[in-house]
Amino acid sequence: MKRLSIFLLLGVLLTSLWSCEKEENRVYFEGGTPPALTVNNASPGLRFEDSDKEAIRFNWTNPDFKFNTGISSQDVNYILEMDTAGANFSRPTKASVSVNRELSRSFTVSQFNDVLQNTMLLAAGKEHNLEVRVRASIGNTATAVFSNSISIKATPYALPPKIAPPTTGALYIVGSATPGGWNNPVPVPSQQFTRVSETLYEITLDMVGGGAYLLIPTNGQWAKYNVNDDTIPGIAEGGDFFREGSKDIPGPAAAGTYKITVDFQRGKFTVVKQ
Repeated sequence: MKRLSIFLLLGVLLTSLWSCEKEENRVYFEGGTPPALTVNNASPGLRFEDSDKEAIRFNWTNPDFKFNTGISSQDVNYILEMDTAGANFSRPTKASVSVNRELSRSFTVSQFNDVLQNTMLLAAGKEHNLEVRVRASIGNTATAVFSNSISIKATPYALPPKIAPPTTGALYIVGSATPGGWNNPVPVPSQQFTRVSETLYEITLDMVGGGAYLLIPTNGQWAKYNVNDDTIPGIAEGGDFFREGSKDIPGPAAAGTYKITVDFQRGKFTVVKQ
């Protein structure tokens, strides 16, 4: 009986020692220090004439991510986030610029202006109050830490449209995806876009599923805007378009009411089911 008790005690002790050893061998993430973010120019002047000059440079410190085994030797991934002041970095059009390992990121005037206009969709010729921060992580989002937020001001300048807008000031849609089919001239006003600005046009209409279409600047003529590749995944929902491209634009697979937005400034179109 005593011998059995001794064996049981030894078993418990060995199990405890094994468990302790196993626990000691586990690697724990202990976090990091939020990066300290600074900027060399909080109010960069942006002019087309200075396109290739440096406009702004952001610098930050290493977060020194640590595990219970010591400081991490893994590469740190940084994302420089920019948004309008007060938006708390939540706008769908906030800028997120990826930076691997480096502790700084500079932008030329043209690069920074492009971020403001084509990513953040900020109006040209108007001063905007912005907030900037850095998100640092290794491996996954659970390790992420954020820097301090800094405020900057910038006034983007107007760029020439990527695609020249219609000189007619009008835009129409024609094709098998539309109620009017390929008949040209098309029925108006049902297949005429609304001109929102010099470079932005919109239309909402019922579309036939599985068809295709073109955008034409003059009703009754075949000068057109379309795409160069109709096999790009997701092209029916939007993408790049061109003047006199080689392919018709694929329409939605399912019939329904859709809003089409054509942005000549960015050279892009979107198709959204209503």
